[in-house]
Amino acid sequence: MTIIVYDLEMTVRRKKGQIAEIIEIGAARVGVVDGVPQIIDTFQSFVKPAIVPQLSADTTTFTGITQDDVNSAGSLSQVLRAYADWMGTEEYFLCAWGPDDLRQLVQECRQHQIPTDWIVNHNNLQKMLSKIYKLEKHQQMGLKPALEMLEIPFAGSHHRAMDDAINTAHILVKLFDQFQFKRNKLSDEARIESEVVYKTDHYENLPFAGLANLFPEQNK
Repeated sequence: MTIIVYDLEMTVRRKKGQIAEIIEIGAARVGVVDGVPQIIDTFQSFVKPAIVPQLSADTTTFTGITQDDVNSAGSLSQVLRAYADWMGTEEYFLCAWGPDDLRQLVQECRQHQIPTDWIVNHNNLQKMLSKIYKLEKHQQMGLKPALEMLEIPFAGSHHRAMDDAINTAHILVKLFDQFQFKRNKLSDEARIESEVVYKTDHYENLPFAGLANLFPEQNK
């Protein structure tokens, strides 16, 4: 079983009508080695925002990501191609903390005409933890409180995709035997703002069999 725990950092929105864009993707690959779940690889890349290329002071203060970081980065399409290559062609489960990153990812992919058929087997670890500990819907835990509850020390910097992905992966590793990962795919009819629609039936997952054709030529 291959599990990809990812996190996104976006530009900060302070006013109504401002657009949030992905500016960093971080991910940790969790696998089972000799029967023990562990982090076995990581991925990190900045992303050049397309609609508002200039980062605000609020974004840099909040994330620590600088204009130089994104200026030298690839477009979202280019970074997702590298991300796809890193994930590989074997079946995987995508995991994030909460629903926000999935919504942002789907929204931007659709906005830039990047296919979303690779976004499969997506699981919300925050929701899964809440189910284990029988928390009410309004008691969804933030990442930091969840780490503290599980006595996992936070490593790195808050609001950086790589660090948040790794810390989230540590929660997954600790609760691995209690989590039940679901196979699913995005519903074509679902609104971007909606949660993933889970499917109960099993289906073949070969999302990168045709990797060369995954992204439109004009988005390279």
